[in-house]
Amino acid sequence: MNWKRKTGKEKLDIREKDNVIWLEFPALAETGMVRHGFSTRMGGVSEGIFASMNFTFTRGDNPDHVMENYQRMASVLGVDVNRMVLSWQTHTTNVRRVTGEDAGKGLFRERDYRDVDGLITDVPGLTLVTFYADCVPLYLLDPVHRAIGLSHSGWRGTVNRMGQVTLDAMKKAYGTKAEDVIACIGPSICQDCFEVGEEVAEAFAEVLDPKYLPQLYYRKDNGKYQLDLWLANEILFREAGVKPEKIHITDICTHCNPKLLFSHRTTGNERGNLAAFLCLNDEKPYRREEI
Repeated sequence: MNWKRKTGKEKLDIREKDNVIWLEFPALAETGMVRHGFSTRMGGVSEGIFASMNFTFTRGDNPDHVMENYQRMASVLGVDVNRMVLSWQTHTTNVRRVTGEDAGKGLFRERDYRDVDGLITDVPGLTLVTFYADCVPLYLLDPVHRAIGLSHSGWRGTVNRMGQVTLDAMKKAYGTKAEDVIACIGPSICQDCFEVGEEVAEAFAEVLDPKYLPQLYYRKDNGKYQLDLWLANEILFREAGVKPEKIHITDICTHCNPKLLFSHRTTGNERGNLAAFLCLNDEKPYRREEI
């Protein structure tokens, strides 16, 4: 595999087991408190435009193939597929507190919620699952109160402070303090690939301090802008109180790696979905060799 990586960012680990390949943040893995991953296109059974590790049931893929992909990912991560809980994303900043009663929703049970782009829990063994094809996954771990959050943040979610909204939900539910949190900004579209219109650039200019704007985007001769969603989420995490040294930013862009990752900017709707997974362990930390 020939991964294209961005210099100066967190070097994600590329993990492989039973032919399934996924990405991990060392900052999360080294805590021993969670099992997590970000899927790639490799290791599944889906075919055609969904090849091969697709996690969406809504684009026409064979449902049996999608379910087998979930089974395979659960196996390599060492989590219980029956205790996965899936989001229902519509580019909101709605965050749902997940309990044991939610186990299996979206896979084996109907979801009794929708318009949910963020999930939080303090229940060990529940695996939060959110979906991507260029938008930004936000992984949050509160090691003090043993709670986690996983949120989907495209440009709309980012400009509406999805990271802070998720932190606020964790504070309300579990007493989380932002300064304790490890925050990871996962694989998604990079600034070099993310061209937006003036209305999007203006939306960010309205919510961020002007001092950040020269780094956040630049205007091109065609009147479009190149926007850095990774930096925007980093700034918003810092403003929410997360310590800079606890913010970790991916070095992998989905659009730069279309053969390895699904990208909406590359193929439009002719594609599958990637997924982010995050599960809180029980009191006993695990060792990475165990999976």
